[in-house]
Amino acid sequence: MINSEYLDVFLDESQEHLQAINDNLLRLEQAPDDLSIVGEVFRSAHTLKGMAATMGFEDLAHLTHNMENVLDLIRNQKLEAASTVLDVVFMAVDDLEAMVTDIASGGDGKRDVTGVVAQLERIEKGESLEPEIQSNQQAPAKASSLHESYDEFEATVLEQSMEQGYSTFQIKVTLDENAMLKAARVFMVFDVLEQVGEVIKSTPSAEDLESENFDEHFLVTLISKIQADEIKQRILKVSEITDVVVESFDIKTIAVKEEETPQTKEEEKEKSPSPKKEGTTQNQEKEAPAKAKSGQSEMNKTIRVNIERLDVLMNLFEELVIDRGRLEQIASELRNNELNETVERMSRISGDLQEIILNMRMMPVEQVFNRFPRMVRNLSKDLHKKVKLEIIGAETELDRTIIDEIGDPLVHLLRNSIDHGIETPERRLAAGKPEEGTVILKAFHSGNNVFIEIEDDGAGIDRDKILKKALDNGVVTEEDAEKLTDQQVYGLLFASGFSTAEKITDVSGRGVGLDVVRNTFESLGGVVTVNSELGKGSVFSIQLPLTLSIIDVMLVEVKEEKYAIPLSSIVETAIVNKSEVYSVHNQKVIDFRGKVVPLIFLKDIFEVPGEHSDEEFYSLVIVHKGDKVAGLVVDSLIGQHDIVLKSLGNYLKDVFAISGATILGNGQVALIVDTNALIK
Repeated sequence: MINSEYLDVFLDESQEHLQAINDNLLRLEQAPDDLSIVGEVFRSAHTLKGMAATMGFEDLAHLTHNMENVLDLIRNQKLEAASTVLDVVFMAVDDLEAMVTDIASGGDGKRDVTGVVAQLERIEKGESLEPEIQSNQQAPAKASSLHESYDEFEATVLEQSMEQGYSTFQIKVTLDENAMLKAARVFMVFDVLEQVGEVIKSTPSAEDLESENFDEHFLVTLISKIQADEIKQRILKVSEITDVVVESFDIKTIAVKEEETPQTKEEEKEKSPSPKKEGTTQNQEKEAPAKAKSGQSEMNKTIRVNIERLDVLMNLFEELVIDRGRLEQIASELRNNELNETVERMSRISGDLQEIILNMRMMPVEQVFNRFPRMVRNLSKDLHKKVKLEIIGAETELDRTIIDEIGDPLVHLLRNSIDHGIETPERRLAAGKPEEGTVILKAFHSGNNVFIEIEDDGAGIDRDKILKKALDNGVVTEEDAEKLTDQQVYGLLFASGFSTAEKITDVSGRGVGLDVVRNTFESLGGVVTVNSELGKGSVFSIQLPLTLSIIDVMLVEVKEEKYAIPLSSIVETAIVNKSEVYSVHNQKVIDFRGKVVPLIFLKDIFEVPGEHSDEEFYSLVIVHKGDKVAGLVVDSLIGQHDIVLKSLGNYLKDVFAISGATILGNGQVALIVDTNALIK
């Protein structure tokens, strides 16, 4: 592609415009009479169309043009922004997103969008939508007839092939409705066709065929010098094929027929300024005031940097931190004033550099939150509930590596709140609540952590129902059940295979999910807690570290080995007399500040070699996970350090209670303790 050097910029800007379209369409649904919102959507769509046309992605440009026509009618008050109309526009946006994703993964951005285009055209003409929408939902990739449409490039290829003596065929292949491996049969058909000619196009697309996203039949355009009968016989040799129709055709007749409509549209375009010019100069002039208003002129002061470069920079800096620790140790041993001053200055500068690099890797959680309003809209429609999503603190920043991981678990918690938490409008009215439920998604900083909370004003969590289910499943015993606090009961929701859903739906109820949610957050060094009041609602709270790369730890010694305990998990350190230690149910505990704290001996957990010493005092590091507390018994406390977290690699990923390792200033390796696993 001629414009390949601009592809990254095109992809970034396309995703920004699509996100803006999504957000503004949701706003438009709430305020259908606000024409300024339509203008925003129209501008984003228009810019996207201009960019796609410039880059040569014609399918993307054509679909955006059709969507633009509908938006134009709404903007000129010739069409009402009803929910049914916006449903179709949202479907078009989904297709546009799929095309951009395809281009990002190296594809050509082609996609069968005839169904959505037909619906957009029906809206333009003021026709009824109902039958189209239903058929589109039931069979998104169905090939309805043998007369396929071709874009300019495909038509040229077919025309040139005919001039060189090739015949052009449209082939409709029907599979047995009971065929077990449809994708395998499709592959075998394509293999046969490639032996006799060249496949120009398939409907549905190759991706849909591969993922079996089609009914019993599909359409293929082939150029070949072999007769139609022979092609048919060869395809029928593939098992589980029930019917093959092979028709030869003249591309000129089809091309004219299919291109009539776009031509008339082109004539209309010529009467108005050229879209490509609008996308470059005129459009920029129009957008300039809007950009100035929204403060987007600041964009000139930023540059796009590939995240891989930041990862490389981070890795180099991590090596620098290790060498900094080594230099500090050497300087303290040599006691040379000049060396000490230089090392101190280097430590200060590298500390500032560390802060800048970590800030560069920070991204607002808005990146993840942006996709939720659309999901909530779709889900509330599917479940016939009225739900309003409020987002607070979307500008809160987190390390990119954490941002990448939290999307799916948050999706699950939101779906859970809407499906299990928010009641139907009838039940809410009966309970004296407004019929529209509210889900609040909130993010905020606190110390070295970011908290994300999902709060709903739904039915709340029934403590007795959870306990009954837990007893039935054998998750807890009756004896334990009596002693559990509310927090511990709600924690049972995260047990593997646990679900309180009465029936299994598409949304939830299989008992898969909340355990995975907790495991994902804990693997990031996070903690999940639940609070609820029956009839009033629930709050799921997630505590996450700001970054995973460089962390503050307390270094401790056990015999000859050194271990690092993350400061974020430590409550305090203490030294206790052996006489203060008691045994309860074969577990050593201490009474610490009025609370019974169990002791965990690291030398036993990690089987540290060395003679058993009988000392009078224990050195303790008190650690917590949520509201649970434990005391780690070590030989001595070394002190606080900044360390670089290194993974143990794939071979050692299942080592109990170890989350990684670091290299200390003297070159020794210290293992990083996973306190969550120990408390569990």
